[in-house]
Amino acid sequence: MDLDSVYRAEYGRCVATLTRLLGDIGLAEEAVQDAFAVAVQKWDEAPPPNPGAWIVTTARNRAIDRLRRESTREARHAQALLLHQPDEPKEVGPVRDDQLRMMFTCCHPALSPLAQTALTLRLLGGLEVPEIARAYLVPEATVSQRIVRAKKKIRDAGIPYRVPAAAELPDRLASVLTVLYLVFNEGYTSTSGELLRTDLCLEAIRLARALAELMPDEPEVIGLLALLLLTEARRPARVGPSGELVVLAEQDRSRWNRELIAEGHELVRRCLRRAQPGPYQLQAAINAVHTDGPATDWEQVLALYDQLLQHTPTPIVVLNRAVAVAEVHGPALALATIEELDLPGYHLLPAARADLLTRLGRTADAVAAYDEAVALATNDTERTFLEARRARLSAREEPRS
Repeated sequence: MDLDSVYRAEYGRCVATLTRLLGDIGLAEEAVQDAFAVAVQKWDEAPPPNPGAWIVTTARNRAIDRLRRESTREARHAQALLLHQPDEPKEVGPVRDDQLRMMFTCCHPALSPLAQTALTLRLLGGLEVPEIARAYLVPEATVSQRIVRAKKKIRDAGIPYRVPAAAELPDRLASVLTVLYLVFNEGYTSTSGELLRTDLCLEAIRLARALAELMPDEPEVIGLLALLLLTEARRPARVGPSGELVVLAEQDRSRWNRELIAEGHELVRRCLRRAQPGPYQLQAAINAVHTDGPATDWEQVLALYDQLLQHTPTPIVVLNRAVAVAEVHGPALALATIEELDLPGYHLLPAARADLLTRLGRTADAVAAYDEAVALATNDTERTFLEARRARLSAREEPRS
């Protein structure tokens, strides 16, 4: 495991642990960054046996050194606490996972929804500002400003890093679910580099399981866990032998993880028995249909998307629903449903248009749509996939001699 892999896998855990030790998010993040800088010089060819523990210990020592250089009473008090505090203080309260607790802390209602999720994705997911901006389809400057303001507000308003009381947890739940969903999505389709970041997928699932244990009576928590499991189950078949993207219709279903599918289906059935459908439960149900049997029942998928659209009438849902519309009612109607969508910078919109135009025989228009999708795609694997499809269409359009 190289240092970059350690950073991706351990950054969020280390920041969460150091925040618990230091009681200060900003200081914790700076200390962890300092520790990784030290690691660059000291690890040489290989990391230590437990790189996360090494980073936490080094970061804690760097934080003590920094506090010693400060002359304020608050800094001397924090230094004294660190010097006399065990490395692993006793867990208290209903949230017993450092990262899950950090998520609830960052999702304090005093912060705006975008600030909550952007800060959490940065601190826990280790996502960079450009990755968060692409996830939200907003400018990078907007995300950067929100993160800076959120940290400042936490500091200036004295928002404590503490375990929320059980009564406070539901008010922060929506933001926590959003963060877990976005972390998993970044792992399943990375905004840059290789297609998959398995570490993020597995971490999101781990945290979703912890959240389900904490709040077992929240249907949307169970729905999100089911959604992540059923999506993760298809991951082994999502990349071909040469690293190429394999779309759902072309995947080898024998490679899907049947244990995760069985667990996900059982969770969906639990949700259905409650008869309180929410967005994550409906998305889980859609994925349950995809993973039930040798082929997808597209009429059932479309019916579920119709329900989801009532709950979440967003352009992304409209775009995803169009895939089911095309299978049930044909590409012409599907194309009509997305022609007026406004999703600037979102490459999957022109990619979907290109596919539908291809099926309608409008090759020249499809090539133009693929050109747009290729220009917007930031993931190398997705870009290569789109370029290959565009090339096949372009070959059809070559003038005859």
